Amino acid sequence: DRERERLEMDDRGGGGGSFVAVRRVAPRLEQGSVYHSSSSAEVVAGSAAWLGRGLSCVCAQGSNGDTRLSFDLTPAQEECLLRLQSRIDVAYDSSIPQHQVRFSLRLVFPQNERTYASAPEALKDLWKLAFPEEELHGIVSEQWKEMGWQGKDPSTDFRGGGFISLENLLYFAKNFPKSFQDLLRKQVGDRSVWEYPFAVAGVNITFMLIQMLGLEAVKPRSIVGETFLRFLSVNESAFDLLYCIAFKLMDQQWLSVRASYMEFNTVMKSTRRQLEREIMVEDITGIEDMPSYSLLSQ
Repeated sequence: DRERERLEMDDRGGGGGSFVAVRRVAPRLEQGSVYHSSSSAEVVAGSAAWLGRGLSCVCAQGSNGDTRLSFDLTPAQEECLLRLQSRIDVAYDSSIPQHQVRFSLRLVFPQNERTYASAPEALKDLWKLAFPEEELHGIVSEQWKEMGWQGKDPSTDFRGGGFISLENLLYFAKNFPKSFQDLLRKQVGDRSVWEYPFAVAGVNITFMLIQMLGLEAVKPRSIVGETFLRFLSVNESAFDLLYCIAFKLMDQQWLSVRASYMEFNTVMKSTRRQLEREIMVEDITGIEDMPSYSLLSQ
């Protein structure tokens, strides 16, 4: 089941898995330039401990008191939570039926509902949004490493986050293209020699948010989770918006401590703490009111 898969992902560090770290070897690209790993970065394989253990450390947090809390939901909140959980439950699978993909992605493209014959078709659309000037040569291709996937087949990296990880990336690329491109191409700030891989970091962020908000439980078990459900009941895209904020905030924290890939777990922890603080600000009534929302650029 999905929980066992996540535990398996957490154990990959000791099982001979691999990560992708991106080594900067050239000045950052100007906006609109096509990013090629052969000329702008070096893709390096190694132990997956920083990803697997990072997920475990980041996501298994919470005070002892939180585990004893339980909150009653309004009918509207319960309905919104069930819809979000239905998205979380969809695994990334190349054989996902068209109706499931269409149901999920209507939140990503609300003005022009997109339909895909399969999950790989949605993945191809992500490539077009990320690198509009570069043709993708195949759904299995070395080109995917340019986006920060661990290998030439991105489907192997979705196991920990499921199909919603792809939805989050699509939403980010479609609704905040400037911020998306800035992070993808590492165009802002004094970057590390060894950078975090963009796409895999995105999957980590999805998983972290699910755990932080307790979205797999029948009822929220923390004040942060309960507060988020109030946001979700007035904006069904609240989770996707929070994802965009979290990604941008993570990169800001990364730059502020001049982190390298071995500090990824530490940066994710501080990102989670900052998100929790902002969600709990008394005057916050929605995701758009969070201070870090201002980091996003369209």
